[in-house]
Amino acid sequence: MLDISLGLNELKYISEIHIVAVNNEVKELLWLAEKGFKNTPKIKTRNFNKTTIEKFDFNLGDESHTEYSEPLKYIYEPNASILKSGAFNLVSERYNVQKLHKNTHLFTSDELVDFPGRRFIINTTIPYSKKEIKIFLNMKKANITIRNFPESVSNIRKKLKISDGGDDYLFFTTTGTNIKIILVCSKV
Repeated sequence: MLDISLGLNELKYISEIHIVAVNNEVKELLWLAEKGFKNTPKIKTRNFNKTTIEKFDFNLGDESHTEYSEPLKYIYEPNASILKSGAFNLVSERYNVQKLHKNTHLFTSDELVDFPGRRFIINTTIPYSKKEIKIFLNMKKANITIRNFPESVSNIRKKLKISDGGDDYLFFTTTGTNIKIILVCSKV
């Protein structure tokens, strides 16, 4: 979002901002200027995958209400172009999903929804404590993501002796009640 704010301060007459990602990696931030344009710019996010294009559009400054929840049955991670746009509350409202925490850009729901990003089913939720991790987390290989969590992925890998890869996905995150947890998930 910082790039967008700085660009709007430096450039005039911006009517559209396009955030383009390929395979969930932001590649371009494109600015469309129209001489004399004074309205609110439109933000267009695109994530090009092998077989699909994920689209999410909104007007800069659109506001919405967000509900928060503890993890439910499914967890959603927005694609990189949406993360870059900063439209987290709009995502929550449009897809009828709840956020885990104000600063945790992960969403949850009881029903599976078509979502512009990665979708997972939560197999287990583990409190982030040595005792709980020893009892419940005995895997040697997993994909690890951190969101609103005080440790790095490399530090977690070293500490837990988990190598990268496999079919398990671990989300180290913080809930709305500021509890550190691990979500053990599988891709949907």
